[in-house]
Amino acid sequence: MDEAHRLAQAGAEAGTLVLADTQHSGRGRAGRSWASEPDAGIWMTLIERPRDQRALDVLALRIGLALADALEPFAAGPITLKWPNDLFVGGGKLAGILIEARWREAVPEWVAIGVGVNRRVPASFPGAAAVRAEVTRDELLRAMIPAMRAATRLLGTLTPGECTAWAARDLTYGREITEPRPGRAMGINATGALLIAEPSGTTYAARSGSLVLAASDPPPVP
Repeated sequence: MDEAHRLAQAGAEAGTLVLADTQHSGRGRAGRSWASEPDAGIWMTLIERPRDQRALDVLALRIGLALADALEPFAAGPITLKWPNDLFVGGGKLAGILIEARWREAVPEWVAIGVGVNRRVPASFPGAAAVRAEVTRDELLRAMIPAMRAATRLLGTLTPGECTAWAARDLTYGREITEPRPGRAMGINATGALLIAEPSGTTYAARSGSLVLAASDPPPVP
């Protein structure tokens, strides 16, 4: 991610890809770390230069949808999505997305789209998921990159079709959550916000934060 920002600052074109064999300071959302053991997965950042702020607001969800379709043929089962940026197979995390934008005044100058995909289950996270053992890195990249680039070219907020596609893969719909605020996860809207049915009966649209399931309602186990 840091190298991608350096290259973008120096004028790297949209579509520039940075790959790492391993990472010593892999990062996720909210300062979390990402396990990046040698040859255990794909650790990559794609540079793009979008101009539509509304599309940028939902880019993580669009990338998630694109990757779910691209990676499912290589996975051991159906891929589900956890708002706002995680891909799961069964109860194990398969991939994560981290998007960082750099702005010039009120216009995004570039975005760095970081993606980590497990090619094997990390020793430090035995509950994670991975693609099938025989799948090569090149096979995954040939499927992932065109799908991601197509997602970055889409404009505006999520379409009804995209919202329907998300709903079909939604890991947490109807489940009790504690974050970003207590309630029940009820899907997303066109702006990418997480809809939360609160105990009071009102619906809150969360636009930031991480979704944390209540201890009494964990993800399904494969």
